[in-house]
Amino acid sequence: MADKTIKTVVIHGQSHKGSTYHIAHSLAEKIGGEITEYFLPRDFGEFCVGCIQCFNESEMKCPHYEKLKPITEALDSSDVIILASPVYVFHATGAMKAFLDHYGYRWMVHSPEGAMFTKQGVCISTAAGAGMKSAIKDMYDSLFFWGVAKIYKYGNGVAAVDWNSVSEKKKRAADKALSAAAKKITARVGRVRPGLKTKAVFFAMHLMQRKGFNERDVKHWKENGWTGNVRPWK
Repeated sequence: MADKTIKTVVIHGQSHKGSTYHIAHSLAEKIGGEITEYFLPRDFGEFCVGCIQCFNESEMKCPHYEKLKPITEALDSSDVIILASPVYVFHATGAMKAFLDHYGYRWMVHSPEGAMFTKQGVCISTAAGAGMKSAIKDMYDSLFFWGVAKIYKYGNGVAAVDWNSVSEKKKRAADKALSAAAKKITARVGRVRPGLKTKAVFFAMHLMQRKGFNERDVKHWKENGWTGNVRPWK
């Protein structure tokens, strides 16, 4: 893909630049190309109010639509989505959760965005001790149910409360792992397709949406041709 500028968007689940930031930013730099970064809650800190307008009518009816729009557009135009969060009480940060809550309407059971099915995603989490697995799952669930074709996970128990205190040995190990991941990601840009699990969930939704239970969702699926033979990947 030498003729293509890779676009990576990084959503940081915190506004400070700690270990998770440095690892996520390093991966984005290793991937190369165009990098866009957002910091939560600095760049978006609204809570979903549960008005369900995004499900019943349109995401444009969300009271936070305009504020979220630049991030949504960056996600949609990217090749790689990196979600990064430090561990807060064994989970992703509240800011990350609040952000992801706003995209519930995009889950495959509702109105997924077709572009997601040809993207790659990465979930990154660090902690001084444990909890990376559950924090990563908080983010992975959204990427998977958005339809992101290939998702990588990277958790690191850095044994420190700030990046400067992380041992050089751990930094070198992280750099090696990130270099390997970046190599895989860049090689797959433009070539990645959903795995069997994603296709199975999509097919189940395809059958359900032929009749459906939500008028907005049924319309979305039919307009995209997904209730027929069309698929959002080639």
